[in-house]
Amino acid sequence: MSSAPPIVLSFAGADPTGGAGLQADVLTLASMGCHPLSVVTAITVQDTSGVERLEAVDASLVTAQAAFVLKEIRVAAFKLGVLGSSANAEAIAKILAGYREVPVVLDPVLASGRGDALGTEDMLREHVLPQATIVTPNSIEARRLAKRASLKECAAELLDRGAEYVLITGTHEPGEEVVNTLYDGGGVVREDRWQRLPGSYHGSGCTLASAIAAALANGLAMPEAVRDAQEFTWQTLAAGFRPGAGQLIPDRFFWAHQGK
Repeated sequence: MSSAPPIVLSFAGADPTGGAGLQADVLTLASMGCHPLSVVTAITVQDTSGVERLEAVDASLVTAQAAFVLKEIRVAAFKLGVLGSSANAEAIAKILAGYREVPVVLDPVLASGRGDALGTEDMLREHVLPQATIVTPNSIEARRLAKRASLKECAAELLDRGAEYVLITGTHEPGEEVVNTLYDGGGVVREDRWQRLPGSYHGSGCTLASAIAAALANGLAMPEAVRDAQEFTWQTLAAGFRPGAGQLIPDRFFWAHQGK
């Protein structure tokens, strides 16, 4: 019998397009050599342009989904996306408290690419941010969560609230390059610059956070995990495709299609 791949549990909302949410996490984790476990936190009605409706799964059902797999299967990382409700965030925080040795990657999803509300700052700050090994906001999310103008100050505030690392992505900032900066309590750990790609993407943040979880599950230290995850994500975006009339979807299996 061959050895099992690293196992990562994702808490996220279901996206029927497969572009973001739970489906994006599963695709990313599988592409990076992990076996994904999934807990559905919300059901959405959406397409590649935006979210029309979100219904949170009851917190007791979220807890039950996680409890049954976790009592049987050992995980190497957790990834958190759309949580659906404050009750779900509180329930997930209680679950994570029993696995303090397992890294937690928090993608603080507050809105869709179109601006549809998907979460609240208070929900994340109060319940799950204190348990995050790394939180991965874009610059808009960072300013909303931290209530600061300077991204450096945003990172410091999020670290003060309990996160061990903060990766602020610069897609929404001006410049010919996208600058992503990783912080810890000592300041800047690394800064990576990427060619800015044209167009907008449905699920880029989900891809990055899941890729970090996969890299950590595969044994990389945080700075290297963040670098590898950015490289993977950029490649998925460069190979992105548009199946509908809205945003592009990252191709998480770009490597399987190269040369075709």
